[in-house]
Amino acid sequence: MARQRSHGVLAMIAEAQRQQAREQEARHRAAAAAQRQYERAQREAQRAAAQGERAALRAYQQGREGDAARRTAELDEQVARLRSVLATGLAGRPFRLTEPQVAFRPPPFDPGPLGRPVAMPDQSHYLVPQPTGLQALNPVARQQYDQQAAQARARFEQDWYGARQAEDERLRRLADYRAQYDAWVAKNHRLAADRSRQAARLTADLAAGAPDAVVELFETVLRARENWPEEFPCDGALGWDPSARQLVVDWELPGPDCVPAVARVRYVKSDDREAEVARPAGERKALYRELLAQCALRVLAELFRADQGELLASVVLNGYVEGTDPASGRDEQRYLVAVTVRREEFRAVALDRVAPVDCLLDGLRGRLSARPEKLEPVPTDRLAADTGGYADHRQDAEDDPDLFELDPIAFEELIAELFRRRGFRTRTTARSGDQGVDVIAEDPDPVTGGQIVIQAKRYRRTVDPTAVRDLDATRVHHGATKGILVTTSGFGPDSYRWVEGKPLTLVDGPMLVGLLREHGLAGRLGGTPDAGQAAPTVLLPREELGLPGQEPTVLLPRPEPVELLPGQNAPLPEPAAAELSVRFDAAGPETDLTLLLLTAAGTVRDDQDFVFYHQPSAADGAVTLGPKEQDGPDGHGESATVRLTALPTAVERVAVSVNMDADGSATCGELRAARLSVSAADGSAWTFRPPADPEVSAMLVAEFYRHRGGWKLRAVGQGWSDGLAGLARAHGVDVG
Repeated sequence: MARQRSHGVLAMIAEAQRQQAREQEARHRAAAAAQRQYERAQREAQRAAAQGERAALRAYQQGREGDAARRTAELDEQVARLRSVLATGLAGRPFRLTEPQVAFRPPPFDPGPLGRPVAMPDQSHYLVPQPTGLQALNPVARQQYDQQAAQARARFEQDWYGARQAEDERLRRLADYRAQYDAWVAKNHRLAADRSRQAARLTADLAAGAPDAVVELFETVLRARENWPEEFPCDGALGWDPSARQLVVDWELPGPDCVPAVARVRYVKSDDREAEVARPAGERKALYRELLAQCALRVLAELFRADQGELLASVVLNGYVEGTDPASGRDEQRYLVAVTVRREEFRAVALDRVAPVDCLLDGLRGRLSARPEKLEPVPTDRLAADTGGYADHRQDAEDDPDLFELDPIAFEELIAELFRRRGFRTRTTARSGDQGVDVIAEDPDPVTGGQIVIQAKRYRRTVDPTAVRDLDATRVHHGATKGILVTTSGFGPDSYRWVEGKPLTLVDGPMLVGLLREHGLAGRLGGTPDAGQAAPTVLLPREELGLPGQEPTVLLPRPEPVELLPGQNAPLPEPAAAELSVRFDAAGPETDLTLLLLTAAGTVRDDQDFVFYHQPSAADGAVTLGPKEQDGPDGHGESATVRLTALPTAVERVAVSVNMDADGSATCGELRAARLSVSAADGSAWTFRPPADPEVSAMLVAEFYRHRGGWKLRAVGQGWSDGLAGLARAHGVDVG
């Protein structure tokens, strides 16, 4: 029995030891499980963090890819705009000068939120209930009521006065807004009336056959700029040949930089950057050539579509880009497109279905630069500067021989002398009976020289194309290197088309007179320089003419000034740029004439370039302001002298402006008969009548600006509502 008891104790000890071992093992297992759970949680947290980082990285990379895609879409949109220049122009409304002028119909006045009155507070909402019953007899309750009622009245009065002030402010702003609306309506009515008057004047001039009116009409058509890309240039020159009814247009085209050099943009994840993929050079060249062809066809389409009176028999278009001559390094016009097209020929073309380059080259037999991206020029047949009547303002011009009245042999001798002075050895053939040749010239240059045959035709009518073809046959018959046909009249488009690609040159009457003047020879084309029109006469003091003595006056004819329209510009002859007289006259409130000397950035170099009544001179006297003059009871004028050729090279523009008295409330809308006059010593003169704008008290009336080595005058007529201070700030003058 003792062994049994002993066995029981040992068993208990053993069981206790096993239990202890199990508990220890359980603790180990629990600790291991906790450790594993912790490690799993750590891994889960790490996994979640990594997933978050990856999600953030993906979102960032997707954003960068979106930016690259947007930039690519913008490039594609830019290219699509360039490819649709012609289609956009054809879809637009043609320019119409003679269509009925629709009166300006403003939209009804809409005050918007300003039309709703401010709600006034309702006093009933501020009433405090009076105590009733026993409370009415309680002094404490009665005192509390009186306090609450006084507070309610104070709140009501405060809210009422606040609402009243808000309503007064609303009415003030509504009155200002209504005044602005009325001024806007009045301004647009005046602009519509001005457009109607200008259209009526131009229509009358066209009906009278005035050549200047034809040029003005089609220049207005081209400068209308409806739906053209804003970044495209809008400049050029036009000439009109009335005998051939031919319009010659030299028009500036966009440069190669308008075609984006980047084809697309992609995001590179490995480097975290946007990489620009260059557009292939061949694609850029093809796209630019197509754009040039589209621009040329669109210009022609706009001209012919606007020609409702069928004034144009043909159009010569020379499209150029401002570039650098690689031989001389000078900036010049590089002609990349040249085409001559007749009305009937152009009407037969379905522009909405053509390939622009093929249409220009094959359909219209025009010229298009083979390497326009290099600004490689094409030959031109006729430029605007060589078209139109020649105006010579010399006093003795009427004494020059009339080329139409010259003896035929004397005319040929004159042509021979002209080419002799140009460096050739010449002889006439009038007495030798050499068929088809009037003058033979020899270029003595041993490399490029050779024999030149010249025909001289003293015609009043347009030279027939057969004469041009005969000249080519004569040149071949005599083995000459070149043929020249000189006439006192002009040539038609068929003649200019015939000489394309051939060693032939056509010299019309105006070009001939210009060459004669250039080489010191006399000659005019019938009548006086202003045939059929008596030049207006003005009285000038003798001392102004450089004559001695103080005799009262002498009569001197002067040409009529050229009247400019807003936005129109005019080239200034080099003698005129040497010294100009600028004068502003008006009736009504007094104005001050102000001039600013501006850099290419449109700002003054310093305050010394600001010429006004307190500082009447700048640039060592190159710009000088004169004293004010009283022309009558309420008329006044002020003048200035501008010597453009004496200005420093840093000055690119001279702004001519007027401003009202800063201490008053007058605006430019109160001026009457306002006019800016610009005149030169050589007789050249221009005028501009700025608009009467009631919204401005300082106006930029006109400006002189450098252009291709010379100067131009531009009429502007835009201003600032804050007067002289706004004008000065806009051009970089310190008004502190």
